[in-house]
Amino acid sequence: MYYYDNFVLPFTIGLAALLVYLIVRYYKWIRSFPRVDQLKIRRGLFSRQTARSVKEVFMESLLHHKIFRTNPVLGYMHMTFAFGWFLLIIFGKIESMVYHTSAFNPIYFAIFFRYFHPAKETFPGSETFAFIMDLILSFLLLGVLLAVTKRFYSKMFGMKKTTRQRPYDLVILTTLWLIFPARFIAESFTAGANGGGSFLTHNAGEMFASFLPVADLSYGAWWTYSSLLGLFFLLLPWSRYMHIPTEMVYIFLKNWGVEQRKAYNGFSELQTNACSRCGICINTCQLNTSCGINDTQPVYFLRRLRNGEPYAAQAEDCLLCGRCEASCPVGLDLNAIRLSKRPDITRVTKESYAYVAPAKAKPARVAYFAGCMGHLTPSVIRSMRGLFERAGVDYSFIDEEAGVCCGRPQALTGNWKAAKVIMDKNQKRIESSGAEILVTSCPICYKTFREDYTLRVKIMHHTEYIARLIEEGHLSVRMNEGLRTVFHNPCELGRGCGVTEAPEKVIGQVSHRIPTAYDGKKSLCCGGSLANTAIDFGQKNKISADAVAAYAAYRPDVIVTACPLCKKTLGKTSPDIPVRDIAELVAEA
Repeated sequence: MYYYDNFVLPFTIGLAALLVYLIVRYYKWIRSFPRVDQLKIRRGLFSRQTARSVKEVFMESLLHHKIFRTNPVLGYMHMTFAFGWFLLIIFGKIESMVYHTSAFNPIYFAIFFRYFHPAKETFPGSETFAFIMDLILSFLLLGVLLAVTKRFYSKMFGMKKTTRQRPYDLVILTTLWLIFPARFIAESFTAGANGGGSFLTHNAGEMFASFLPVADLSYGAWWTYSSLLGLFFLLLPWSRYMHIPTEMVYIFLKNWGVEQRKAYNGFSELQTNACSRCGICINTCQLNTSCGINDTQPVYFLRRLRNGEPYAAQAEDCLLCGRCEASCPVGLDLNAIRLSKRPDITRVTKESYAYVAPAKAKPARVAYFAGCMGHLTPSVIRSMRGLFERAGVDYSFIDEEAGVCCGRPQALTGNWKAAKVIMDKNQKRIESSGAEILVTSCPICYKTFREDYTLRVKIMHHTEYIARLIEEGHLSVRMNEGLRTVFHNPCELGRGCGVTEAPEKVIGQVSHRIPTAYDGKKSLCCGGSLANTAIDFGQKNKISADAVAAYAAYRPDVIVTACPLCKKTLGKTSPDIPVRDIAELVAEA
């Protein structure tokens, strides 16, 4: 026998409308993907990546593993909503199947099971199911309590600030907060009128029955619960909670190999909707912590994109250091999305750089590219030349004279066409050397050569190449135990390219490296970012000074970095502790 009552309509209509909207929206987005990405989806459907995606959805969308690592209390709060609601649906469905001895019953039956089966009857395991469902409901109610607490006392959750909400966001936020208390009230009133329930709803029902006409109130409580669910589903597509289904779709697409392109496209739109607005990026952003700029972080930038609001100022006002991207629990391509929204307006043609004479590089096995900032930091170049010579490396200094920028500064402003003209000139010069390995001292150049050029050579940052020379015995270094060092891993090297092991290993071979809270991908930006033209030098120096203070707290003799720009920037605000490049440290050793 199937059960029905009119109060199930708000839930049913809301859910049906949401499913239709999501199917149409995702279909349109995926249809707009480049053909190469659509092929990746087809190939990925029945691959190992699908199983990997299922695991990642469980770990991140339900258990919120990354948020747990950031802050256990914050992670627990998010998990109670996601995993708790998931368990409520799963065990509710199993309970309804056992009661009906069939898997075929209306979707709403499991959701409103306590109304249709007020637990006067018994069925196999009914008491166990009642206990489990009450336990899960308790879990969810605790999550609601934590969420409300976080809204007013965010510091308890390790967050200096929570995301500022629009009135519309507050409406759906309140709707979500009320859903599970409404279910608790409906089930408790029903239990108080008819018996049943377990440790939570049974005892609460008896308490309510002692002073309320619960038999008369229970029907209205079920209408309220169904209406809140239906309203939440209808409001979801235009709220932050669009991230709930979209994050799961994004995980599958990402693991199947779909990539964020230079232009803003359907995949960018999908990622924008996958942002949960958890606010973690606000705390990790040094523009906020050092300069008090708290309206440009991804949570606000992406919200502006979604809402069709002006975003030009937010697109420009960003260091593109990647700290937000590294801490994002969803793993969104935040830098690439922001870059795609910086206008490509510079009018540049091949003739614009006609004054740069075509030059061929000296043939050699290794091509060394110092880069613009390398030339402005000659001590790094001197150290690298000394290391090449000591190791007997056959190298060609390809930008020693009449060098051309790698193109990254133009790309960071969104001017990909201008960057491409520069890159073409560089590519020809590098290829003319016939080198097997391209070594650069600049992480900015390193990332650009890896991602935006089509070079058929092995590209290495000088920290990686030095580590190889030492490992292969071409360089012999002395360990100085008395030299205490901390390592500042440049943004583009550590977070941007994932190079963390080689530089840390090299520093550990020539000095006593002190571990810090900013090692690996947690490194602080030096403040000298070429990507931000919105802040002034005073603000950049404040970011740099705060970074120096954070590293100086470990009382090192030297702050070591691996980027000529970082060396210059940190050096200006570090009057007491010298800032050196890894190449300099190794050359001295």
